[in-house]
Amino acid sequence: MIVFKTKDHPDVKMFDQIALHLIALMGRSDSVPSALADDEVEMAFHKLRKALSSASAQSGDNWDDDALSMSHRGQPLLDLLEAAMQNHEYVIWEKTLL
Repeated sequence: MIVFKTKDHPDVKMFDQIALHLIALMGRSDSVPSALADDEVEMAFHKLRKALSSASAQSGDNWDDDALSMSHRGQPLLDLLEAAMQNHEYVIWEKTLL
């Protein structure tokens, strides 16, 4: 599991594979732990939002008969990034046990 954190939003936890994919969509390397400085958050937010609005991100993935789109899976991270952006805060992500 990877957890994303910022000061003014609840933590967001995701399975590694999904989190790493979303990190890549933000234009970042797959290094964990890592962070976005407050001046990098807006660019990451816009890149992720654009990627998640694509047609391929809107379709389900059919894992375990639970078809969730990448767009749906990424929404909590978009919300966290938006909160960080509005409050001029940094974002970190790191491994967590649960």
